[in-house]
Amino acid sequence: MENSEQFDYEEILKKNYPEGVRREIEIPKRSIYSILKESTEKYPNNIAIDFIGKKWTYKDFKRDVDMAANFLWDQGVRESSRVGLMLPNSPQYAILFFAIVKLGAIVVQVNPLYTAYEVKEEMDDSSAEILIVLDDFFPKVKMLLPNTVSKIIVTRIKDYLPGFVGSIFSLSRKLKKEDVVIEYTKQVVLFNQSSRGSKELEEEKVDPMVTPAVIQYTGGTTGIPKGALLSHYNLISNMYMLEEWVPKNMKKDLDFLSAIPFFHVYGMMTALLLPIFMGSRVIIVPDPRDTERLLKTIGKEKNIVFPGIPTMYHSILRSKLSKKYDLSGISLLLSGAAPLPNELEQEFTERTRGSIIEGYGLTETSPVVCATPLDRTKKKIGSVGFPMPNTRVKIMDAETGDREMPQGEPGEIVVNGPQVMLGYLNKKKETEETIRDGWLYTGDIGIIDQDGYIHIVDRKKDVIIAGGYNIYPREIEEILYKNPKIEEAAVIGVPDPHRGEDVKAFIVLKKGEKMTEDEVKQFCLKYLAIYKIPRIIVFRDSLPKSIVGKVLKKELRKEGV
Repeated sequence: MENSEQFDYEEILKKNYPEGVRREIEIPKRSIYSILKESTEKYPNNIAIDFIGKKWTYKDFKRDVDMAANFLWDQGVRESSRVGLMLPNSPQYAILFFAIVKLGAIVVQVNPLYTAYEVKEEMDDSSAEILIVLDDFFPKVKMLLPNTVSKIIVTRIKDYLPGFVGSIFSLSRKLKKEDVVIEYTKQVVLFNQSSRGSKELEEEKVDPMVTPAVIQYTGGTTGIPKGALLSHYNLISNMYMLEEWVPKNMKKDLDFLSAIPFFHVYGMMTALLLPIFMGSRVIIVPDPRDTERLLKTIGKEKNIVFPGIPTMYHSILRSKLSKKYDLSGISLLLSGAAPLPNELEQEFTERTRGSIIEGYGLTETSPVVCATPLDRTKKKIGSVGFPMPNTRVKIMDAETGDREMPQGEPGEIVVNGPQVMLGYLNKKKETEETIRDGWLYTGDIGIIDQDGYIHIVDRKKDVIIAGGYNIYPREIEEILYKNPKIEEAAVIGVPDPHRGEDVKAFIVLKKGEKMTEDEVKQFCLKYLAIYKIPRIIVFRDSLPKSIVGKVLKKELRKEGV
C-alpha cells in the first residue's frame, strides 16, 4: 500500500484512548464451547438464562447444552456439519447454539421472518442438511423436505415456559385454534427438554483459528447475500475486546436484557455470547417489538446492560407506558446496527442515568470494529469512537484502495484484526476483493480526526438500514423483476423517524400492464421477509439513467419521500 502524508495513528491513540482500556490484550486460542465450560466452573449456581420467569443456573444450562449435543449427534450432526438455526430469542436458541459448536459443527443463522424462498436459498448455499425451527414456522419450511434439507428438528416455546405460564400459553393457543399440528417422523423430529442422545459426548476438538463456528449471511459490500464464515477465534476475539471496553467497576452482577435478535450477528455477540463469557444472567425477551415487556423487565431490575438499536430505544421513550416504569435499572446501553441520533442518546441517558456505548461494525468483523468511550465528556457527536483493542483501522482512497489518506481526509475504512472473518462461503473472488493483504475493505467512507476519533461520513453503497436490519436493494429489485408485469425497478432507502429508513421502490410497468401498490407488496411477500417489503411504491414511465444506461439512484434520492 502506498501512503500519502502518512500519520502515526497509534501515537494519537496513546494520548486519547479510553482510560482503563488496554490497546493490546491477550486473546487465547479457544473454542466457543470453552467459554460456557469456564463460566460454569466459575459460577455454577449463578443464573445463566432467565426466560419469562423460568431460570437455568450455569450448571443447569451446561447440562441441557450437553444433552442437546448428544441428541444432535443421534440426528446425524457431525464435525463440520452445517445446521440451520431458525429460532427467535429463546432458551432453545441458546442451548442449541452451544450444542452445535460443541460438536464442531457450524451454526447457519436463519432469520425466522424469512420466507420459504429465502430459507431455501440459504440452505442451498450453505449445504445445510438439517434445519431447526420453531413449530410456528414449520408450515412454511416443510416443503424443503427432502430435496433441500434431509431433516427438520422442531421445538416449541411452550415446552420451555414455567409450568403455569406454559399451561396458560397452550390453552390460549387452542382457544384461538392456533396450535400447529405436526406429524413427527424420521425426517421431522421434536426437540424439547427431555431430548437426549444415546451416549455422552466430549467436546469435539477444533482449531479455533480456522474452524468456522457460524455462517452469517450478509449483503457484504456488494449487496448480494453471502455467507460470512466466522471462526471460533473471530467470535472469541470480539468477546474479549468488548469485555475489555466495559469498566471494571461495572462488571459485577451485570444482567443482560437480551431482546435484540440472536440470529443477527450483533445480537448473537452482545446479547448472548458476551454475557455467557462474563458469567452474567441473560434475560431473554422473544420479541424486540414487545415494548411493554421490555419496560416491565427494566422496571424490576437493578443493573442491566441493554444491547439494542435506536429503533428500540425510540419505541421505549415514545411508549404511553414509558412514564409508568422506572428506567434507572439500566446501567449500560450498547447501541449498534444503525446510527444513534444525539437527541435520542441525551434523552435516554437523562431518563435512565445510565451510560451508552455506541459501536460500529460489520457482519464480516464478528461484528464490532469501533466503539465510543463510556465517559460522555470524551464523546464526539457523530463519531463512532476508537478501534477495539488489537484492531487496526486505516482510511484508504475510495477509488483504488491503494493509497492511505491524510488525516482528516475521507476514504474507505479498512480494518485489520483477529475478528475479521475467514472469508465468504463459496465466493473466492468476492473474498479476495473484500480482504486484501489481511485488511478488510468495509465499503464505508470515513475520516480519522485530529484526536483519533473515527467518523462515518457515508455508508456502503445503496444499503438500507431499517429498524436495525440491513436491507440490500439489489435483492428486492431482483424479486421485482420476477414479476411479468414489471419492466424496470429501482429501490432506495428514504428517511423514517422511527425505523431510521423505509424501503421505497420505483417501478416501470411493461406497456399495457396495470398494477396497484398492494399487488406489488403481495407479490414481494411470497419471496421476502416482511421488513424488506417496500413501504413506498412509485409507478413511473421511466427511470433516470446515465449515458451507459445505469439507473441514477442519486437522482431518485433527490426526489425525497
